[in-house]
Amino acid sequence: MLNKIKLLYKKVYQKWNYDIQKSLVLNGKILADINNNKKEVLSLDEVEFQVFSQRGEDGVIQYLINKIDIPNKIFVEFGVETYTESNTRFLLINNNWSGLIIDGDKNNINFIKKDYIYWKYDITVKESFITKENINQIISEYTKEKDIGVLSVDIDGNDYWIWKEIECIKPRIVICEYNSVFGDKMRVTVPYNENFIRTKEHYSDLYFGASLAAFCELAESKGYDFIGTTRAGVNAYFVRKDLSLPFKKLCTNSIYNESDNRDSRDEKGNLTFLRHNERLEVIKNKTVFDLEKNEEVLIKECFKI
Repeated sequence: MLNKIKLLYKKVYQKWNYDIQKSLVLNGKILADINNNKKEVLSLDEVEFQVFSQRGEDGVIQYLINKIDIPNKIFVEFGVETYTESNTRFLLINNNWSGLIIDGDKNNINFIKKDYIYWKYDITVKESFITKENINQIISEYTKEKDIGVLSVDIDGNDYWIWKEIECIKPRIVICEYNSVFGDKMRVTVPYNENFIRTKEHYSDLYFGASLAAFCELAESKGYDFIGTTRAGVNAYFVRKDLSLPFKKLCTNSIYNESDNRDSRDEKGNLTFLRHNERLEVIKNKTVFDLEKNEEVLIKECFKI
């Protein structure tokens, strides 16, 4: 009897969850149509909305893909965890794109394979801990198409080094999570470590990724224009130069946003809710790779704290 009740509860929950997602998608469609009818957008803040993304990324992505031609509606996203919160899930469901998602946790992969999206949409999942050495092979095994629509990079660690290494695809849009703790001027990233795990590198969870300026320099070298961030101060957006005419080209410090996230932790793992100007002090004894000097330096020396 108890098993029957559990099974009934599971079915009711799944139906409720599915109905909620349908409502979210419908709202997203309406908001996307409103944004696409705007004659002028001065900032990406004006088009952001959230369906499955962490913040306003769903709205920004919808706005971008409706401003440029994308013949191959393919995405690649890595660092997706269970894929319930991601940058490309709305693309998959709302726009019927296909894509590859990668995560290094077997439990996350198993969760995704049990999700209805795995049979209902054209999604490929790959369990792998991403490194410079394997990223091109992983993507190439999925698609031989170089000119894909979207690449979303968010692995809370070697993000800069991984995007720098990717040569097998030339996405029309690239989204990278930057670490706003590093400010708007310094071109720095965590040194490459193939075994980098954010939660193990420093107890605070503040030591990861690269600065916005570092990503902007890398984007320029790879043929992309920086077109903005949003108020949440989490992701930066880049469009390939041959397609970026509809958008304003920006410099780093003109559109830099501090992260609103207050997910810092103490040595016991408790949240400390540090505000932005309090965060750098906590990781001052860690090192960053200074891209201008081409060497590793202590954060306290690099930022003079």
